[in-house]
Amino acid sequence: MNPSTPGSTAELEKYSLGCGDRFGRQGEAQLQAFAEARRQAIRVAPVWNKSHREHATVGTGYDSVRNEADAAAAALGWTQPYHVDADHIRLDTVDGYIPYSDFFTLDVADKIGAPVEAEVEEAFVADLRRYCGTLAIPGVSEPIPVTKDTLRTVGRRYLAAISEAGRIYRRILEKKVDERFITEVSIDETELPQTPEELFFILAAIARERIPVQTIAPKFFGRFNKGVDYVGDLERFSREFYDDLHVIRFAIQEFDLPEDLKISVHSGSDKFSIFPVIRKAVREHGCGLHLKTAGTTWLEEIIGLAEAGGEGLAIAQAVYRTSLTRFDELCAPYSAVIDIRRETLPLPDEVDTWSGTLFAETLRHNQNEPRYNREFRQLLHVGYKVAAEMGSRYTDALQYYREIVARQVHENLLERHLKPIFG
Repeated sequence: MNPSTPGSTAELEKYSLGCGDRFGRQGEAQLQAFAEARRQAIRVAPVWNKSHREHATVGTGYDSVRNEADAAAAALGWTQPYHVDADHIRLDTVDGYIPYSDFFTLDVADKIGAPVEAEVEEAFVADLRRYCGTLAIPGVSEPIPVTKDTLRTVGRRYLAAISEAGRIYRRILEKKVDERFITEVSIDETELPQTPEELFFILAAIARERIPVQTIAPKFFGRFNKGVDYVGDLERFSREFYDDLHVIRFAIQEFDLPEDLKISVHSGSDKFSIFPVIRKAVREHGCGLHLKTAGTTWLEEIIGLAEAGGEGLAIAQAVYRTSLTRFDELCAPYSAVIDIRRETLPLPDEVDTWSGTLFAETLRHNQNEPRYNREFRQLLHVGYKVAAEMGSRYTDALQYYREIVARQVHENLLERHLKPIFG
C-alpha cells in the first residue's frame, strides 16, 4: 500500500504557518514577522494561501499569490523556504493554480458521504479486514473495536471523498511533471469530527489512492469560527488532538505514508485557548504542525486604517455599515464557520461617531479589552467583499497608510501566533 510517487513530493519544513492575504498588499509585513521569529530561534516556514472563492471575490489572478510571495522574499532577502498554497482546490478549479503553486490543499468536503459502488466498498473492507477485532493504537486513549461494519461505515462516508482527492492529486502530478509539490488533504469542512478509527482508515484510503499526503486537516471537536477564539470543551479537544497525533504516527508505519506527514489545523488563527494544547502536544510528540490562518490579515488592515483616522477611519466605518446592511448575503457562504448574534452588533450611526482608537479596540482580538466585540469582528471578517468593491479607494488607502497597517499585520502574526504556538 505504498503511496510514494517518485519526484512528486517537496520537502515541507517541520513547522509551517499559512498566512492568507486577501488583498495581496501585506507580503513584506508578514514575512518580516517570520524573519523576526527566526532571529528569536523560531523556525517556521511561511505558506501564502488563498482560496478560489477569495480570488473570485477580490478579483485577483492565479499568479497573484506567487507574485506577492516572490516579491516579499526578494525585498527582504529571504533565503529560507516558503510556499504558495492553492487553498481549498477542487478538480474543477485546480488547473489555473498549478503553474504558480507548490502546495495544494485538496478540498473534498463536498464528496463526503457521496455514494460509492458496492465493489469499491467491499475491496476496501477486504484490504483492511486484518484490523478487525480490537485495534490498539499506541498512545490512543482507548482500544478501538473494529468490525467489517466499521470498515463499511467509514468507506461509505469517506471513500468517494478520498477518491476525488486522488483525481485532483493525479491531475496536478500530470501537469507538474518533474516539479515537486506538497499535498494536503482537507476533511475538516464537515459537520462531525472524525473519530480516531475514522482518521486511521481515512489515511488507509489515502494510501490506497497512492497520494503521498504530507499534511492532513481533520475536523476537530468544537467550533473553529473565523477570526475568533475556539468554542468548546478544551479537555475533549486536547484528548482528540493527542489521539490524532498517535493515529498519524501509527498510520505512517502501517501504510508507508510519508515520514513527514503532519497534522494541519484549519481556521487556526485566533484560537488562543487551544494554542497551549497544540504547542505542548507537538513538542511531546516531536512532530510537525501546519497551522492555517483564516484571513485575519484583512482584519489587521481595517484596524490599521481605523487607527490612522481620516480617510482610513471613514473606510472602516463604511465597510461596517454596508456589511451590516448586506448581513445575510455576506454571512451565507461562511454560515458553518461564523456564529453572530446580530442583536449584539452596534448600530452604524453609533459606529460613525467612534474614534479610530475605539473602532480598533472593538475589533482587535484582545479578550482583556472590555470593548472587544466578537460579533463585530466576525461580521467584518466576512465583509472583505465590501472592501473589494471599493476598488482603488480601499487599496490606495492601504498604500497611503501602509506603515500603520503593516505594524498591525506584523504584530498580530508574530506576537499572537508565531511566538505562542512555535516559540
